[in-house]
Amino acid sequence: MGSSTQPKLPIIDLSLKSLNLNSSSWVTKCDEVRCALEEYGCFIALYDGVSRELRDATFLALQELFSLPAEVKAKNISDTPYNGYIGQLPMVPLYESLGIDDATTTEGTESFTKLMWPSGNQSFSESVVMFSKSVAELDQIVMKMVTASYGIEEPYETIRGSTTYLLKPTKYLRPQGNEKTLGVYPHTDKSFMTYLHQDEVNGLEIKTKGGEWIEVDYTPSSFVVMAGGAFMAWTNGRIEAPTHRVMMSGDKDRYVLGLFVSIKDHIIQVPQKLVDEDHPLQFHAFDHYKYMHFYHTDEGIKCKTAIVLHQTTKRYDNVTQALTRAARH
Repeated sequence: MGSSTQPKLPIIDLSLKSLNLNSSSWVTKCDEVRCALEEYGCFIALYDGVSRELRDATFLALQELFSLPAEVKAKNISDTPYNGYIGQLPMVPLYESLGIDDATTTEGTESFTKLMWPSGNQSFSESVVMFSKSVAELDQIVMKMVTASYGIEEPYETIRGSTTYLLKPTKYLRPQGNEKTLGVYPHTDKSFMTYLHQDEVNGLEIKTKGGEWIEVDYTPSSFVVMAGGAFMAWTNGRIEAPTHRVMMSGDKDRYVLGLFVSIKDHIIQVPQKLVDEDHPLQFHAFDHYKYMHFYHTDEGIKCKTAIVLHQTTKRYDNVTQALTRAARH
């Protein structure tokens, strides 16, 4: 029998005070995190690692950033697709974002700050680096839990040192009129993992495996933890990157802080423990940054997934070869 009630994303308490690695509840909670990611590709985390003061200061800094002239924001360019400034696009007129590389480092945030404010803006760079470091700690908690649940702590240790963090401050304009308006197109993230933190305005929607859209209602003190395409490949397809979009309504702009995790200068390969009779090897070893570049080429756009399946149709063979070559060079 079908239910008329809409499914909701699991909410998992990952507040530091609730986590005890030596308790029996730790194992249960690790499995809870893994199961939520396997079912939805994401979940809502209650996390107290970001204080209210830091949160307020960072969102205030965001408003200051987006109020800069367009020509200043346009200086934020990146070699990696979609990691720099995006705005004033006719297809998504409500959407605007910037990218702060190496946001957990003082060098990364100060480099970005000097680009936007040549005379400096200490409160901006301090808030951003403190916020990014705090969310990176949440990433380490989540990874510790997922890898413990799968028993793949050791393979993760080999890539952990290559982790980089990109902070994407994003603004969605309030729509004109009363209709729900598209803020950003349905897509999956190409990151390893993504952590989303919003102000009080909702808009995020997640597509379930059954094709239903879930409206995500999450409080300002919580985070959406979301798997990216690279994580899907690393877990041999056990955890899929969820399709998501933003639909805007109401009379307020929406501000979001997204921390995107990538693996740099390291070939990612599926841990041997995640390959068995029920889960044959699906993904080639690959270079994450080359994958992100390849995905946005004409060839990459045409294929269903740019990290290509081993057992797949012939029309993907050339893409598989291209990715294999990219990973080797």
